Formats: sequence, C-alpha cells, structure tokens
Amino acid sequence: MITLRIAAPLVCGLLWGGVVSAQPSGARGENFVYKVMSGDTLLDISQTYTRQSRNWSEIQRLNAVDDPYRLPIGKELHIPFRMIPEVAAPARITHQAGQILVNGQTLGAGTTHLQEGDLIRTGNNGYLTLELQDGSQLSVPAQASLSVTRMRAFEGTGLTDSIIALDDGDVESRVSPEKTGVGRFEVRTPVSITGVRGTELRVRTQQGMAHSEVLDGRAELGTQQRSTPTALKQNQGAAVGTDGNILALASLLPAPQISTPERRGGQWSSTIQAVPGAQAYLVQTSTDPQGAKLLSRTITTETDIQFSASRPGTYYVTVRAIDRHGLMGPDTIESFEGAASLTSSDGQAVANNFGDPILLSQF
Repeated sequence: MITLRIAAPLVCGLLWGGVVSAQPSGARGENFVYKVMSGDTLLDISQTYTRQSRNWSEIQRLNAVDDPYRLPIGKELHIPFRMIPEVAAPARITHQAGQILVNGQTLGAGTTHLQEGDLIRTGNNGYLTLELQDGSQLSVPAQASLSVTRMRAFEGTGLTDSIIALDDGDVESRVSPEKTGVGRFEVRTPVSITGVRGTELRVRTQQGMAHSEVLDGRAELGTQQRSTPTALKQNQGAAVGTDGNILALASLLPAPQISTPERRGGQWSSTIQAVPGAQAYLVQTSTDPQGAKLLSRTITTETDIQFSASRPGTYYVTVRAIDRHGLMGPDTIESFEGAASLTSSDGQAVANNFGDPILLSQF
C-alpha cells in the first residue's frame, strides 16, 4: 500500500469563540497535524481541537514538547483523532446527471445530501458532484464505484474529516478551495492512500493499478517498498502497480492547445494541437468552467474532436493529454453554446407544455 500526502502551505483564521490563528495541515495516519504559529499555546490548541484544555498534557507528552507556553513556530503537532470530537457532516449534492446508484437504489432528484456509509456507483452516463461542509468539492465521473467511509467534521472548527474508498474509476477533488485548512481528506484505493493538504488532485484506479496527479500543491509519496517518501511536486503524477511499487514518477504533460470550437450542424468541432508524448486525450463537456458538473466524457486518440449539448445555454469542453503511463495533465477549457432553441421576438426561449425549451432541431 502507498501513502500520498499533500503538504501545501496553509494559513487561515478559524472561528471558534473568536478568531484563532490556526494552520491545520491535514492528517498523518491516525493523527491530525497542526503546524504551530506565533502566539500558540498547548492549552489554546487543546481547547480548539479537543474541546478540553486539560488535554494539553497528553498532547505535550505525545509530541515531546518542553514548554507548553513557548512552542517552536512551524513545529508539527500530532493530535490523535480519538481526542477530537466530531459531528456528522453530510455531503451536499451540487450536480447529478445520468444513472447514479446509491446503496443499490437509483438516486432520486429529491435527494440533497449523501451520508457516511453510502455506496455510490455511476453508470456509463452517470456524473455526480458533492460539496463538503468546508467547501471542498468531489467530482465522480462515469463508471466509478466508491463508498463514503467517513463524512464528519471537527466540532466547532469548520474542518472536515472525510475518507473515500475508491474501488474502481476516478474521483477528482478540489480540497479546501478557500484555504481554510484541512482536517483529513483521504482517497483510498486497493493499492494507495492519498492524503490531501488543500490542493487540486485526481485519483484513479483501474485493473488494480492507481494513478495520482497533483495539479496544485506538492506531495510526499511513500510505499512499503521504499523506506523514505518520494517528493511529488505540483504538476507531477505517479503510477502505482498492483504490487504497490511506483511504476512511474513523471511531470504531467502540458495542457493541449485546441482551436476555437466551430458549430457544424448539430455538433461542435475543434482540433487539438498534438502534444509531444501524448498517447491519447480525454475530452469532457460540462456546465461549469471548472469541469465539476460533467455531462460527457470520452478518451480518444484522434486530434479532431466533436462534442455537443442537448439543451440551450453555455457549456464548456475540457481537454487533457494522457501520457504513456496513463497520467493525465491539466485541462484546456473552451466554451460553446448548446442546442439552438426557438425564441420569441423579445429573445426569450419558447417552451412546450412541459416547460422544456423547443429546440430548432425539432422542426
């Protein structure tokens, strides 16, 4: 098994009975990691995260601290998760499309949140996006299978404690986008554990292998076969074999350049400028420029691509290059307009009896 930990610098102010200078730095094993800042004392840290100031002595013992009132700035303190009170923190559904099964049942349009313990499977055309209580975002593309092993929050701090077990397929995460710090956010595959420290990261597992790609931040990648961690910087990725060995550690290919989309009949077309070293390209369409609210996803070896959207509105196509190790680089994004609809003289869309826009293709 491998462990991938993101170590992005984080500075934030957490609200708990006032503003507290805090630098939550994610998880390491079964410990929450806090990096000491100027003015911190063990009593304050203990009160903030364990809700009991008297726990300072155990934190002192565990971290070999000499003076609980004079802490070395930058020192990493490990606080066991067992000492931190937590509350349930369901994830809010911000986007769903196509077939999605939750605990074996079709996800209904009226479902607004997913809970700890839920089992999720997306079909061939199924796409799901979740938002955690700290604003972190988790996107689940088509043909993925995962379970929400843990979905909680540290009581009174705004930090979340989330563990996703990915059995097959992909997940893409944008963790702590407001830079408020991370309690714990892990994506576990059969051969890897990816621990996030406030970054943009992708994890993918297929046929027993795992791929991790860091788009923002930096990481440490450790395996049972290596005694010391391997540095994984921004725009780097790692491919891990079924035995847990690192098969590749490489810079990600650059974002492709694509031509301005052109409408041709009912579809849009664009040409990818070939990226040296690319074996294929991932092409996605979404309703948002971040590519979180996906509508379609395909892998192609062709540089001439076609895409469309079945409803009116502004949509986005994202393209990323895939190298010989299966690692995917950053996205190129272009906007395009969806299906043309019938409009009235004042420019308003004309709807049918069901409230849906009338498409020009229907005539």
